[in-house]
Parts: sequence; C-alpha cells; structure tokens
Amino acid sequence: RVYGRNAAAVSEALRGAIAHLAVDINPRPPRRNSFEVSLVKEDGSTVELWSGIGKGPPRKLKFPQPETVVEALKSSLA
Repeated sequence: RVYGRNAAAVSEALRGAIAHLAVDINPRPPRRNSFEVSLVKEDGSTVELWSGIGKGPPRKLKFPQPETVVEALKSSLA
C-alpha cells in the first residue's frame, strides 16, 4: 500500500507540473522493494528521475518527495 500511495502522490505532482503528461505506473513488473521514477522521451530514450534502490533504512528514504521528482523532470526537459 505504501508504494501505491507514494506512486499516486508522485504522479499527481508530475501531472500538475506539466500539462498533458502521460504517467504510467508500473508498465512492467517492478523490482521487489524498489521505487523508481523514469522519464521516457519521445525518441525512446530513458532518463532516471529517482531511484530508491540502495537507500534506507529507514524505509521512508526509499521514497522521494514529489517536488524532488518534479524538479528532476523539469531539469531533464530543459
């Protein structure tokens, strides 16, 4: 549940920051106990915006603040 709750918060923040942004949650089966956010550009290239792999304990460090991901997205698109 905590993964879904954090995924919903991050996707809302991303949609709020960039109009008409398509957000897919787990288009492929996720890695166990991981939380990652990636940007797939129109040319098919992928940019990692956040990875909680290797972070924690405590568990809360595995999840980003939504604002952090929005800033990473904006800098990737600039």
